[in-house]
Amino acid sequence: MARPVSPAKAMAAVAAAVLVLLLAASSVVLGAHDYGDALHKSILFFEGQRSGRLPPNQRLRWRQDSAIHDGAEAGVDLTGGYYDAGDNVKFGFPMAFTATLMSWGLIDFGHTFGAHEVEARDAVRWATDYLLKATSTPGTVYVQVGDASRDHACWERPEDMDTPRTVYSVDASRPGSDVAAETAAALAAGSVVFRDSDPGYSARLLDRAAEVFAFADAHRGAYSGSLRDAVCPCYCDYSGYQDELLWGAAWLHRASRRREYREYIKRNEVALGASDAVNEFGWDNKHAGINVLISKEVLMGKDEYFQSFRQNADNFICSLLPGISGGHPQIQYSPGGLLFKVGNSNMQHVTSLSFLLLAYSNYLSHAGARVSCGGAASASASPVQLRRVAKRQVDYILGDNPLRMSYMVGYGPRYPLRIHHRASSLPSVSAHPARIGCKAGAAYYASPAPNPNLLVGAVVGGPSNSTDAFPDARAVFQQSEPTTYINAPLLGLLAYFSAHPDLVAAAQQHGGD
Repeated sequence: MARPVSPAKAMAAVAAAVLVLLLAASSVVLGAHDYGDALHKSILFFEGQRSGRLPPNQRLRWRQDSAIHDGAEAGVDLTGGYYDAGDNVKFGFPMAFTATLMSWGLIDFGHTFGAHEVEARDAVRWATDYLLKATSTPGTVYVQVGDASRDHACWERPEDMDTPRTVYSVDASRPGSDVAAETAAALAAGSVVFRDSDPGYSARLLDRAAEVFAFADAHRGAYSGSLRDAVCPCYCDYSGYQDELLWGAAWLHRASRRREYREYIKRNEVALGASDAVNEFGWDNKHAGINVLISKEVLMGKDEYFQSFRQNADNFICSLLPGISGGHPQIQYSPGGLLFKVGNSNMQHVTSLSFLLLAYSNYLSHAGARVSCGGAASASASPVQLRRVAKRQVDYILGDNPLRMSYMVGYGPRYPLRIHHRASSLPSVSAHPARIGCKAGAAYYASPAPNPNLLVGAVVGGPSNSTDAFPDARAVFQQSEPTTYINAPLLGLLAYFSAHPDLVAAAQQHGGD
């Protein structure tokens, strides 16, 4: 007579079996992808988002100079930087997060960027140069240029825009710890990127990061409380400013190795909620990223105190692996295999969470460790398994999906043609030199014709429901609008898989875990 199996062991066995099936399905190759080409195009997208005077080596030639007087009304130079999405406003919060994630990709996987490393650093520098300008006045951080409501009422090229370029800032009387601490994180991460190639610039970024973080910590408060009418509903901080303070401290510690930031994290771990909402990671909520970033210290044997961060990171990773721990109710997978969270612009979750999967797998590999998803040994996952899940998401974006459609503009034979993007959807200045006014652009917005300008490398919001459906319609901005923070974490992913195209398949073939 067989010995009865305990319910816990039975559940663990079923969970392990489901994960094996999921990962086996994830590794089926529907099409061989040129990850290096996708990386090149993903970086090129940032040139299409540039604001200010464009350099002579600008490759997307249909874009021209724009917003060349930004900051004038405040008596400061705020030219440059990136438009965050398909509009013409410069939002500092997502721009800083974009810079942080581009930098993280270069820091962890820079050796895999190959010939694209220099252009990736240039993309980071376009953001950090702007963030230096935005923090040039002590005690003030300029966090937005442009009136969002007026801008969104128009459909016009950035080269033509005549909506108010209102300047918004946070200071001691109008705190914005979230946006200021994210800016500090971006500057600190950028300092690591340029440490070897431009030591002077790197030192300048790190010094400024320390100053801005001190300001963010001393004058606590959410910027959407101070500037609600200007920044909401576009980029309200729904998660609070506490996560950004820990995130900023973590990046300053990573960049400087100063004990004060380690002690800050230890002192504020509970007060600032390090274990809160770890299932989220994006421009608003940094909790999962904090725990993955700090876990490297533990896995490398540098700081045992931070074991709780490693446990949080393990729990987060487990929530992304359906079948191994039951998953998280807020994280699902579509029938076609796309990681899916309820809300708009789902690809921002896909790329950010996939990047954390890859980064954590890298830390685990170097430590010879696995992810623990409970007491049973079978309820765990190897670094290779994490990479398989991340690669499956990247491959879905590039065309391995039910529609056989790439969600990156210009990559593959089929991709979105009617993206929600003003500059891309309106004729270029060279093709139509006469000004196109605020309301005159409406005809182009409503047209069923493909966009005349190819915003190469742009990754759109993608399927926003669990059926893998995509309308390719300009008006459905939740699905058709690209953003800088969708592409930013994708750089590191594409670089890694371009350097290791057969890694996952080979590991499975040889039974490697």
